Amino acid sequence: MRRRQQPPLPKRHGLDPARLRLPEDGHWATVRDHLVERLPRVDPARIDEMLRAGEIVDLDGPLAPDAPYVAGGAVWFHRDLPVEREVPFEIGIVYRDEHILVVDKPHFLATIPRGQHILQTALVRLRRELDLPDLIPAHRLDRVTAGLILFVVNPAVRGAYQTMFGHRTVRKEYEAIAPYDPALALPRVVRSRIIKEKHVLAAQEVPGVPNAETHVELAEHRGSLGRYRLRPHTGRTHQLRLHMNSLGVPILGDDFYPVVTDKSVDDYTRPLQLLAATLEFIDPISRVPRRFESRRTLQAWHDLPGWSGSAVE
Repeated sequence: MRRRQQPPLPKRHGLDPARLRLPEDGHWATVRDHLVERLPRVDPARIDEMLRAGEIVDLDGPLAPDAPYVAGGAVWFHRDLPVEREVPFEIGIVYRDEHILVVDKPHFLATIPRGQHILQTALVRLRRELDLPDLIPAHRLDRVTAGLILFVVNPAVRGAYQTMFGHRTVRKEYEAIAPYDPALALPRVVRSRIIKEKHVLAAQEVPGVPNAETHVELAEHRGSLGRYRLRPHTGRTHQLRLHMNSLGVPILGDDFYPVVTDKSVDDYTRPLQLLAATLEFIDPISRVPRRFESRRTLQAWHDLPGWSGSAVE
């Protein structure tokens, strides 16, 4: 296997620098000319500023503002970060050893950098707070879903843990709070075909061969609310949210299903009442059975008025 080229710049804020390969068929006189065309969202004046400051480098070091274009080469630099509001909730540490880290993610914190969420993500915060620069998630949770995530500490065993999720050998159980419907026959297995189009917020269920499967059961109910256990067999985008909605009991706090609502990313009220409650697997390195349980609870179940009208815990 071809080894990944080590970047000539150190991590910044727990993030690797961006790497841009210079096309073989390049017609540009300078690297600067190529970057101006390649990065239309970046002000050319900002590119000039980074070159003057030595912030754009190749394997030989910082590039001069008039550095000639080298076809097939590569350059590295750190992208400017978006302005982010701090997500004011802590990440709970459930377990840590030389190979893995299991954490209890709060609502509203993305798993990995993407779009407007960069520093305020579980991955970047954990890399910085725990001084674990090589940390990588073995799987992901939606930003609005709370609960357990398994991270890999040791890069040498990363593939073994990530493969467990790809091969569906990890048993995952979620808890959800949603309306109680006495006419809904449970437990049951929900199967459907789910697709998620790029640049479209919500996924959708469409006719066709099912690619998503969830076991749904009612753990208990209290008045108009039910507490549900969800065991996904597959991991499609928004699968649990779509399947609960298709049963006529959408999860409380869902801003996508049944209707997409325009909620600000820094509005931390009425969190989605969905929790990744347990992770269970045979450790691929030690062969020891592992079971981890979230220490979080879903607020709407024990404090519906507080969940409805105040910020999250």
